[in-house]
Amino acid sequence: MEKYRAIPQGYMTAGAIAKKMGVTVRALQHYDKEGLLSPSAMSAGGRRLYTDKDIIKLHQILSLKHLGFSLDDIRDRLIPLGTPADVAQVLSEQAAVVQEKIASLTESLSRIEALKAEVLEMQSVDFKKYADIIVNLEMKNDFYWLIKHFDSETLDHIRSRFDKESGIVFLQKFLHLQDEAIRLQDAGVPAGSSEGLQFAKAYWDMILEFTNGDAAMLPKLMQIGESDEFNQELKQMQTKANVFIEPALGAYFSNLGINPFQEETT
Repeated sequence: MEKYRAIPQGYMTAGAIAKKMGVTVRALQHYDKEGLLSPSAMSAGGRRLYTDKDIIKLHQILSLKHLGFSLDDIRDRLIPLGTPADVAQVLSEQAAVVQEKIASLTESLSRIEALKAEVLEMQSVDFKKYADIIVNLEMKNDFYWLIKHFDSETLDHIRSRFDKESGIVFLQKFLHLQDEAIRLQDAGVPAGSSEGLQFAKAYWDMILEFTNGDAAMLPKLMQIGESDEFNQELKQMQTKANVFIEPALGAYFSNLGINPFQEETT
């Protein structure tokens, strides 16, 4: 009994405040060590003593921790603040950080779901393809799903030819030329005109850049595009673009006096 009489009226021990607030005594000791919540007094026997004011302060610490504040933020930026406006400003800043975390987690979840869908569509376990899909998801490449259609040889070629930056540049070039082909077709530009031939050269140069001059890759790429499993929206866009691309390339090769497809088969 003597032990409890030593505690002055209006004070609580660390055990009592820990029980009231649902924390551990060790947590209180840690907050004291970090300069967040020191006891208001010490008993004659050296016990930490807390007041109702300390409960309010502890509640603030626990609430801010739940919001995502670090102990350094709480100690250095929040606890010393003296006006509601000051606290509101810091809370606004932390709200922005939380929103960024939510956006990041939402994006991560989206990538996980996209990878899961690709894994289920593939006919075999292929961790190299999984890794490529993850990289392309991180690049925000909307054509990550193409990877499952490529064979290992083609993927090895792509890995050796392109890194993240050059891969994005190449994809943008492809999409631009696809849109340009549709524009020229809609405008009624003859495939054999100077504008059509200029387009054909740019398109063929893009193909050579992708294949590195290996014409053996062309049938594989054409086969992928004709597959029933290929994305139908992109397939429709490519079909529409091909209405101009095919005759433009034909006129371009005719002017050069070459047939790259025939050269590959002879």
